[in-house]
Amino acid sequence: MNLLRKILFPFAILYGFITSIRNFLFDKGILKSTSFDVPVIAVGNLSVGGTGKTPQIEYLIRLLADKYQLATLSRGYKRKSEGFVLANENSNAEILGDEPFQFYQKFPFVMVAVDANRTNGIKELLSQQITPEVILLDDAYQHRKVKAGFYILLTAFDDLYADDFMLPTGNLRESRSGAERANIVVVTKCPKDLSEEQQIEINQKLKLNSSQKLFFTFIDYDEVIFGKEEKIEVAEIKSESKLLLAGIAKPKPFFDYLKNETDECLTFPDHHHFSDADLDTILSKANGKKIITTEKDYVRLKDSKLVSQLYYLPIKSTFINNAKSFDSAILEFAKQNLEPQNLKKINQKT
Repeated sequence: MNLLRKILFPFAILYGFITSIRNFLFDKGILKSTSFDVPVIAVGNLSVGGTGKTPQIEYLIRLLADKYQLATLSRGYKRKSEGFVLANENSNAEILGDEPFQFYQKFPFVMVAVDANRTNGIKELLSQQITPEVILLDDAYQHRKVKAGFYILLTAFDDLYADDFMLPTGNLRESRSGAERANIVVVTKCPKDLSEEQQIEINQKLKLNSSQKLFFTFIDYDEVIFGKEEKIEVAEIKSESKLLLAGIAKPKPFFDYLKNETDECLTFPDHHHFSDADLDTILSKANGKKIITTEKDYVRLKDSKLVSQLYYLPIKSTFINNAKSFDSAILEFAKQNLEPQNLKKINQKT
């Protein structure tokens, strides 16, 4: 850790104490948590950003959407709207935030909503004419005002919460003991060839209890990049001179996957709103070459002046092993926690 973070260590102790008291009050029921009569699955992390929540939510959507009326509820970070918003054909990234808009673009058959107040957001979803049977809470591990029925905790392979410290010395939003709330812990962004010995070593380091399950995933890149009107094989684009553009928390793997020695990599902050000056800078640096960006950035840039040169590379979360065990745990939770009338509707569908 750098010198400034070391100097701020006393504030990390104070912040850890405050979050621990907050969690204690929720655990004891002194602060109120609201539970709901539909299966609610919360996905999140202990640290700030960069653990792969978006591909994990998309994995769950693919797993559940053909079986249940599914909804996702996000905060809608850096959106320009307020309160509860349910995505529709007039929505865009400024209204929803980039990640929820990406969900809506890719999965139009799923209810996609945003609300910083997750309790209110769930109530609004359940008041719609068509109500969700399962709700996915995006980045809601610390949102204790909602008591989810199932918690999935993500931690990145190269930045395990067991090796981290509280903010501002480290990147933890709450102490490592918060992991005890998780039903499942997923170590994300692993090397594809992660050995069984390495998995055992990480398992021992995380010190999960006997009721918790541990899984390992890696980021799997598509073999094709997509533009507005064409798609190109990644093998072809890797050898071409291009501009790589990313406004995500940890862009290095994206750059490393695509770049060659002639490429320029341009980085912006996570969830960055691109100004006209930004766009002019990007066009100038691209100098007529293709601009390859992440899928999350693409949803914010696809209607901009970059569009004729702009392409994106989709990613997905892939399990190294035991994917069927993960799927079974999620499907069993959803089935067991459906209200009887909803379960009857599901059985009629199938």
